Amino acid sequence: MTELIHLETKSGGGETARAFEDFMDAFEAFKETNDQRLSQIERRGAEDAVTAEKLSRIEETLDATKRVSDQLALKAGRPHLAQGGSDPAMSLAHKSAFETYVRKGDTGRMTRLEEKALSVGSGPDGGYLVPAETEAAVNRALKAISPIRAIAGVRQVSGSVYKRPFATSGAVTGWAGETAARPQTATPVLEELQFPTMELYAMPAASSAILDDAIVNIDEWLAEEVRIAFAEQEGTAFVTGDGVNKPKGFITYPTVANASWSWGNLGFIATGVAGGFAATHPGDKLLDLVYAAKAAYRANGTFVMNRSTQSAVRKLKDGQGNYLWQPSNGPGEQPTLLGYPVAECEDMPNIATDSLSIAFGDFQRGYLIVDRAGIRVLRDPYSAKPYVLFYTTKRVGGGVQDFDAIKLLKFSAS
Repeated sequence: MTELIHLETKSGGGETARAFEDFMDAFEAFKETNDQRLSQIERRGAEDAVTAEKLSRIEETLDATKRVSDQLALKAGRPHLAQGGSDPAMSLAHKSAFETYVRKGDTGRMTRLEEKALSVGSGPDGGYLVPAETEAAVNRALKAISPIRAIAGVRQVSGSVYKRPFATSGAVTGWAGETAARPQTATPVLEELQFPTMELYAMPAASSAILDDAIVNIDEWLAEEVRIAFAEQEGTAFVTGDGVNKPKGFITYPTVANASWSWGNLGFIATGVAGGFAATHPGDKLLDLVYAAKAAYRANGTFVMNRSTQSAVRKLKDGQGNYLWQPSNGPGEQPTLLGYPVAECEDMPNIATDSLSIAFGDFQRGYLIVDRAGIRVLRDPYSAKPYVLFYTTKRVGGGVQDFDAIKLLKFSAS
């Protein structure tokens, strides 16, 4: 095994392999210590303070090693910007003109290119479109680090609002003999869903040294600077956004007990205990949550919760003493709960009375993210001298598109 790791190190994969081994070692230590804690509760009726503190430290290590492993895997798999597009000559011209604009503030070539392409915008006032390769790099990075974008449905549009009809009830069907009369069927009920795109912005700053350094790849620098800011802002909106100048988050929609579910609401399963799991068989409610979703949605189901909630879930076992939460099989992969992947989303609420702290379902069918094509950059050399600011904007919207595809676990008595 040591020789294998040594070979991987020489080939560039050893650092990621070692980080994942550290994560797996931490998980084994976690299981051993948690078993001791559960044994103490059975014997004494309470956990030992020293064991609880040790378990907490191990959990911090477990989370830290997982983050390092995932970051290394993401870095190793990140593609470089490449030339693309249907017209390579136009793509190269756009890239060259954009670099001249960013480095020196020369707007002439960019203005002529956008006029030639009949691009919508106001040039020097509204900024210029980044090259297609840079936009693709930003969107790839967003998907890699934004937990909801990674599992939701995504559609790119050219307009400011995306509208789509959704059948809330299908046409009535039935069987009939070859010569029997066919009764008229009922008309399906359609709802028009609207997803307006809102402006999301970031404002990275560059020194004159960066702009004057010819070896610095301006496209990659800009993509790297804005991706974190974009991902954090949109990630929060996709979960808790109120829909005012931002996407509408899925936990902000009306909720009802799943037994009384109706279109326009998200169904929830109550844990039976305010602010926690039941003392006996706590994992049963997680099973109820999974089976609250129809089979068609369970096939592509994903759990969504934050790190604090995952810490509580990680301690749960089934009736045979097996942990319900299992670590990932490799760097960059998601852990699983009851066999379904877990997306860690820090914008989900902590466990508290009446909190909606765990979601499950087919988010690709349940939640839609709408990206308007084009990322714009406006160069501002005046507001923060001696630095140059780059006001970078993209338009994005989002909301629930299938209210039956996502179910929530509510930490309440009923």
